[in-house]
Amino acid sequence: MYDYHHLRHVKEQVASKRALWITLILTAFFTVVEIVGGLASHSLALLSDSAHMVSDVIALGLSMTAIYLASRQPNARFTFGFLRFEIIASFLNGFALCLIAAGIFYEGVRRALHPQEINLSLMLTIASIGFVVNLVLTMVLSRSMKEEDNLNVKSALWHFIGDLLSSIGVIASAILISFTGWGWFDPLISVVIGGIIFIGGAKIVKESYLILMESVPDKYDLDQIRASIGDVEGVEDVHEMHLWAISSDHYSLSAHVFIDERVQPFCVILAINETLQRQYGIAHSTIQIEHATIHPHGEYGKQFLLHKEEEERARKLRHASGPVESRQFLEAGAQP
Repeated sequence: MYDYHHLRHVKEQVASKRALWITLILTAFFTVVEIVGGLASHSLALLSDSAHMVSDVIALGLSMTAIYLASRQPNARFTFGFLRFEIIASFLNGFALCLIAAGIFYEGVRRALHPQEINLSLMLTIASIGFVVNLVLTMVLSRSMKEEDNLNVKSALWHFIGDLLSSIGVIASAILISFTGWGWFDPLISVVIGGIIFIGGAKIVKESYLILMESVPDKYDLDQIRASIGDVEGVEDVHEMHLWAISSDHYSLSAHVFIDERVQPFCVILAINETLQRQYGIAHSTIQIEHATIHPHGEYGKQFLLHKEEEERARKLRHASGPVESRQFLEAGAQP
């Protein structure tokens, strides 16, 4: 029988599932509309926006897969469950966005050198529909983010904010070309759209990369947490401390602590766990209780013991000198 932990490494994300299903269906439908419209109107801005929409469909598909995997229970092989797939999906989505942006930059330069005639009325019509669709999807995902914190939904939200700006760019391009006749506005706007896509993709890649590398989450100050653990009664030193995220809003901490041998170790562990839960919201912590003479940790333990001995000598010296100083003060006060 598998030894399940007290903390459930699963996510039941009802609001996120509902929001992503709505977003996926509408996005897939409008992606087809944009591709057909872009090819028919010869608009690179519209085609570049449709390429972004294709990436959104793929990203949403991966996000949906991650959400359903996150609801699966841990097993003897995957003891942390399947939460980390959410981060892998986000990393792949962000990397794909950067590649698509590079392709748009290339096509924008090529189209600027070899311009094509554009069907402005069709371009403007489809872009206007796209603006409405992206506005609705952005509102749906924003509402979902208020209910549940999820990196996939967060990345999808930024995707559609980018899509919303892209639709505005395509509309602006069509209007400017119709008034000025300058066709280079189309490749120019497409390059701007590519920049938006690249920035969004790079942010997602960075955030997911930091989680995959098990870096300390930005919301936490490791020195502050170390100090809080050190303030627990009986704790003399904190070392070998690690803090990382399994997935978004799912954190784990491990630490070794030297304690006073006169203090009950189970009480120290309980107090540390309560401190982490109450002050920092960290529910999954593993604390190893140690004594420096048994677990010296090499030179680190030797320095700790040396410092402790010096403190103890200083304390005994203060205790021994206290009565002498008091007696001298009283004798001096008794003299006429």
